[in-house]
Amino acid sequence: MRGATVTAIALALAIPYYASAQTLPAGVTERAITVPGPVPLPGTLTLPAGAGPFALVVLVHGSGPEDQDQTIGPNKMFRDVAWGLAVQGVAVLRYDKRTKVNGMWFLGKPFTVKDETMDDALSALALARQQPEINRARTFLLGHSEGGILAPRIAQQDPLLAGIIIAAGATRMRFGDQMERQYAYIQSVSGADSEATRKAIAPVLPLIARIRALTPVDSANTTLIMGAPAKYFLDLDEYDAAATMREFPKPSLVLQGSRDYQITLEQLDDWLKAVGPRADMTVKRYPGLWHLFMPGSGTPADYGVPGHVEAQVITDIAGWIKAH
Repeated sequence: MRGATVTAIALALAIPYYASAQTLPAGVTERAITVPGPVPLPGTLTLPAGAGPFALVVLVHGSGPEDQDQTIGPNKMFRDVAWGLAVQGVAVLRYDKRTKVNGMWFLGKPFTVKDETMDDALSALALARQQPEINRARTFLLGHSEGGILAPRIAQQDPLLAGIIIAAGATRMRFGDQMERQYAYIQSVSGADSEATRKAIAPVLPLIARIRALTPVDSANTTLIMGAPAKYFLDLDEYDAAATMREFPKPSLVLQGSRDYQITLEQLDDWLKAVGPRADMTVKRYPGLWHLFMPGSGTPADYGVPGHVEAQVITDIAGWIKAH
């Protein structure tokens, strides 16, 4: 009963941020912060009420040129997470992705996810630990989608991390296979628009075939395929997320929505089997939630529907952090 009461209180505390999504919750403060690196990145440090020092989470984006709120259509997943966690006593650092701030930086470079994502995440963690309100011994990383796939790899480079959170990123599937599977699913649920969808997808299939055919000989080629050079895809395909996770010596939280067609429950189960038993890993599956951890239909139409990250997801993240 006591546990149920605590959960109810936590959910009640989360209500202000859901009830007025455009307004910072009472008592929560934010300040602008710049993540240093080859491309300085505008960011925001979100702080709970009180003096601290607070546990902190750095948020790592999915694929594409995302802003610090991870704005996709009408939704702002990372702002939801930042405000929701701050209401429950956890600080958050989020920042614009390098491809968002200066996409031209990548032109002519055989870049990989190290340049696109990992180096900036490590810089953000180092910056967070310099802030007086933060407990540097209790800093965590939350990666969503591609950021979740990369979370164990980022953690390899940061021994000070207290733990990692993988949100919709538990998969071992190679990039080309993942893309082909997603397009096949989109085709299957397109209904009356099936033929139009097939025609829209058709030009992409040869690009997927090119990615699958890449070999190490292509590494120096900077010609872009689907927005990235050959080395980007080769690097991803060489990375074994499950094997890297097996070597991570600290606690982890893995989150998955049942209606996520981009990273599926089946992929989660495959990843967990490859990782093997771990006493310090907590896995949470959420019925009815799609890729952004919002209620939805599990189709591409969800991206156009305004929503918010489910309150229970944020409560679970906050509770896990406080327990570690």
